[in-house]
Amino acid sequence: MSNNKIILPTLEIKRNHIDSSMWQDFIFRPDDIFIGSYAKSGTTWLQTIIAQLIFNGQENLNVANMSPWIDMSIPSKREKFLLCESQKHRRFLKFHVPYEALIFSLEAKYLYIARDGRDVLWSLWNHHAKANDIYFNEINNPEILVGDPFPMMDLSIREYFNRWLEKDGYPYWEFFSNIKSWWDASQKNSNVLLVHYSDLLQNKERVIKDIALFLNFDVNNLNWEKILEHTSFSYMKEHADLFSPLNGNLWEGGGKTFINKGTNNRWRDILNEQDNLKYERLCLERLGLTCSRWLNR
Repeated sequence: MSNNKIILPTLEIKRNHIDSSMWQDFIFRPDDIFIGSYAKSGTTWLQTIIAQLIFNGQENLNVANMSPWIDMSIPSKREKFLLCESQKHRRFLKFHVPYEALIFSLEAKYLYIARDGRDVLWSLWNHHAKANDIYFNEINNPEILVGDPFPMMDLSIREYFNRWLEKDGYPYWEFFSNIKSWWDASQKNSNVLLVHYSDLLQNKERVIKDIALFLNFDVNNLNWEKILEHTSFSYMKEHADLFSPLNGNLWEGGGKTFINKGTNNRWRDILNEQDNLKYERLCLERLGLTCSRWLNR
């Protein structure tokens, strides 16, 4: 792809999970699809939807293997690129970095899914609390570790929320700038589509059809019965190892821990008024009125 069809990054991010330099030397295809989020916002669900559209309702797709997370610090860039280069189907690849930290193709399609940060945090806490020794050994491998080691879980969920909020995403990566970057990118790039997790919960079929149109699929020739079945939470939970990194081997309980509950509002009985006001104030300050309203509706 010629340089006039890409926008080069202006930001580099290196964390215990993320290395945005992984995007260097990536070779795009014009029909590539990129699926991103801050984290724990429905990324796997969106990957599954795209897989179902590409393969028209096919069963038992190993989405985790088919759709690598490019900017994750592991495995090596070479390993991920070889996988991408070998794929004959329309590629759908995962990212968690802000817009400014990846090489942006003007020909590819980008879908970014977002979720109320309080719901994100509840899923993150479970993700972190159930991580096993394999997870920590992989992420904290001294040969690839950048920044501080990823810590063991040592906090209640409310304490975890307040530390995550006060340190903007700790111990993962920054929350507010990630959301804002893709909100802004969607305002100026017609090849970026924002998806809200709550919309998928409330009207999945409509949202999937909107996604299909955005990606130029012929909606009249898709096997909607199978697509909707294979993107249901019950199907994904039952076949969780197909959707979980390393087939779920990084968590106690396997893939069914990675595909946990899929619900919103679990924070309502635990966070107090002060917690919520602090979150909402930071959202307004960092995201602006329109973006923060969209995120937290």
